[in-house]
Amino acid sequence: MKSPIHVTVAAISEQDGQFLLVEESIAGQLRINQPAGHLEIGESLHQAVIREALEETACTFKPEALIGIYLWKKPDSDLTYLRAAFCGVVSTPDPHRQLDTGIERAIWLRRDEILQREAQWRSPLVLRCVDDYITGKRYPLDALVSLIGHE
Repeated sequence: MKSPIHVTVAAISEQDGQFLLVEESIAGQLRINQPAGHLEIGESLHQAVIREALEETACTFKPEALIGIYLWKKPDSDLTYLRAAFCGVVSTPDPHRQLDTGIERAIWLRRDEILQREAQWRSPLVLRCVDDYITGKRYPLDALVSLIGHE
């Protein structure tokens, strides 16, 4: 049986050597991840990453480049994810905006701090996206074409 591939997006934002992450409660355990989530019907990948970052951090995310497209299969599961990771800048958080259900807080961590918390990673994509950002992987946003709303 073929399992569906879950299309997700992630926002990578760095300031002074620290990366924006979220702590989220999943099945009673605290996990860390980039602000990330699933593509919704009718939206482009760009729209999805802006929405997810806002919902999970209360910050407005402005994508500047695509870092990469990642395919990952969760071990011991039929779940497969296709992630588009974007880098960009974020605004200061809106103090009046409530975070998505399950999101405990947004945090800023250095790469070494992320590495120290490996047991809490939502997936290996957490560090891989940071490392690809650090090594300078960037692709133009117009590499992604959305025909949503066109016939």
